[in-house]
Amino acid sequence: MNGYERVEELNIMKVIAETLNRCNDMTMMLQTVLEKLLELTRLDAGWIFLIDSPEEYVLAAHHGLPPALSWGDYKPMCSGDCYCLSRYRNGKLNQPVNIIECKRLNEAIEHAWGDTKGITHHATIPLGDGEESFGLLNVASPRKEKFSQEELTLLQSLGFQIGTAIRRTRLYQEERRRAESFEKLNQLAGFLWSADDFYDLQEILEKEGSKIFGWLSTGCYIKNEGGKKPSFMLTEEVRVEESLAVLPLMRQQDILGCVWIEPPEGTSFHTDDREFLIALGRHLTLVYESIALKEKRQELLLHEERKRLARDLHDSVNQKLFSLSLTAKGAKEIVSKYDSTLGELMDDMLSMSQQSLKEMRSLIWQLRPVGLEEGLVSAMKNYGEHLGLCVQFDMERLPDWSRQAEETLWRISQEAMNNVAKHANAKDVTVRLFDTERGVGMTVTDDGSGFEIKADDDRRTLGLISMKERAELLGGELSVKSEPGAGTTIDVFLPYRRERSSEHEN
Repeated sequence: MNGYERVEELNIMKVIAETLNRCNDMTMMLQTVLEKLLELTRLDAGWIFLIDSPEEYVLAAHHGLPPALSWGDYKPMCSGDCYCLSRYRNGKLNQPVNIIECKRLNEAIEHAWGDTKGITHHATIPLGDGEESFGLLNVASPRKEKFSQEELTLLQSLGFQIGTAIRRTRLYQEERRRAESFEKLNQLAGFLWSADDFYDLQEILEKEGSKIFGWLSTGCYIKNEGGKKPSFMLTEEVRVEESLAVLPLMRQQDILGCVWIEPPEGTSFHTDDREFLIALGRHLTLVYESIALKEKRQELLLHEERKRLARDLHDSVNQKLFSLSLTAKGAKEIVSKYDSTLGELMDDMLSMSQQSLKEMRSLIWQLRPVGLEEGLVSAMKNYGEHLGLCVQFDMERLPDWSRQAEETLWRISQEAMNNVAKHANAKDVTVRLFDTERGVGMTVTDDGSGFEIKADDDRRTLGLISMKERAELLGGELSVKSEPGAGTTIDVFLPYRRERSSEHEN
């Protein structure tokens, strides 16, 4: 190589390096540098294959391809196999190859796909940065069947430049993608922290995740909080697969549950998404724990308020009713000697005061429930005994449901057993507890006198309305079946997922 040729070669490398440094968009960079390379080397045609896996390749750039290779929107270049790809996959193409007879051109001639413009052979140069290979650069010219060693050496240097630029561009794109993911995560986190409860959190994650990230779907499972249980085992590690990401929700070493996410349609998750997904899992864990603490605080405040109200009722109204009962009993003994009619009135007063005292004590017991901390079944059994009822249970296993579901079923069962004690003339009650894939349920049955629900029966109507309202607060349903002389059955069903109000849709 003489001095002029060396200067020209250095100038080519300089121009290619400047071209590569102008752009961080992979497609534009490869197309621009290929056109510039062909111009400087005075070659007519070229194409670049990027190879991400042995089975997959993509035509990333091309210029000057003859009609035989460009027909059908470059179909001959986007499918099938060839000698250079086979040698690349087998690890036998580590250096520029002087001449490879092109299988794609041979097929084009055999099938009469079009004019080859005199191109029958091409040189193949691997694209890499010394550590990793990214694909192949192919160049050709009409009737050129041999490249000199100097040409191959230059092309090898240019291939190294292009390979280094590919790595740099991929790192830049990954970093930009990472920054965009964390920016979107910050946006999503603002919505997540507005969740009022677990069900709200699920809906916000699904709705806003779809808007911000384009996720196809999301699922959420929290132990003892309902929701559809996942079909996979829960682990402490974030699992990232192409079609699914699974994020564990952790408190120290305890797994609270998990969230699973499907990527946008036509895309897949990558291993470099792991850092972002771990951060999302931590956000969700903190939000859930905040919700749990808020609910515990509200529950504690409600418990304290009930205790205060029960104490006030016991110290004031309950004591006055007890005094009224004693007064009525004493007055009866005095006046009945002189006036039998007045004695009968005092009997009625005594009976009413004793009944009111009994109902007041029952109300105080409800405000300060003993046994719910030990489980729903224990609370129901103890309350039934307090009312003088024998409660039998029908269930396949001990219930382990969410706090909201247990509280709602507990309050409904209290009202149902109160109605039995007051109106049904029965002592036996059967409670069936069950769960399904959709939710949890309870059936309370007695063999008492039964009744017809009438609009003017204020006591029973208000009681049924109260039970229905409690069920509907969790998106559930309550129905009552009763006929005179045939007993009463109350059916309750609470779905795992509540229907939220329309305010969350706006």
